[in-house]
Amino acid sequence: MNQILARLLRLTLVTGRREAAPRSLAELADKSGEGGATALQLREKNITDREYYEEALAMRDLCRARGRLLIINDRLDIALAAEADGLHLGRNDLPAAAAAGLLPRNKILGVSVGNAAQARAALAAGADYLGVGSMFPTGSKDDAVVINPEDILAILALGAPTVAIGGLTAARAPEVWALGFTGLAVISALTQAEDPALAAADLLAAS
Repeated sequence: MNQILARLLRLTLVTGRREAAPRSLAELADKSGEGGATALQLREKNITDREYYEEALAMRDLCRARGRLLIINDRLDIALAAEADGLHLGRNDLPAAAAAGLLPRNKILGVSVGNAAQARAALAAGADYLGVGSMFPTGSKDDAVVINPEDILAILALGAPTVAIGGLTAARAPEVWALGFTGLAVISALTQAEDPALAAADLLAAS
């Protein structure tokens, strides 16, 4: 499974409708996919549950039609109800072990980690991949803390699929790829790009 998952996690667009504006989510996802984005992590914080569910259904259908993953951020209930491909949990979300016990076995569980101890705990709890960061300072999350190099190397040594996140740009991507990460997850590098397809291709150029 790891090889298939590695291919599908090569470049993840992390966004909600607010970050995608003035484009629609569908337009941003499609344009990013044209440049090589392989997954969409849907992250919504200030919409109703019904709106989130309906949005997840629409993105599920789009991703299935394009052969991409749909991962729901934070919300196990939405991931299950919309039959998304998986769930991604932050460090203040539902514990990974609890989510792993409720997710069907064919669904993917990703967990954000900021040090090697958290990474080991996440894998022991059932995580299929690790979101590692913040790699660099970022304005996308107020509480982001830059991970230290020793922890990056220790996490990579665990051998699990690893997705780097936090402050990633095309200029920084070669440095991250060279470390041996499975994939990248980005917000502003694609949501704020004039041409998301070109921006996605640039992020993947050194992979």
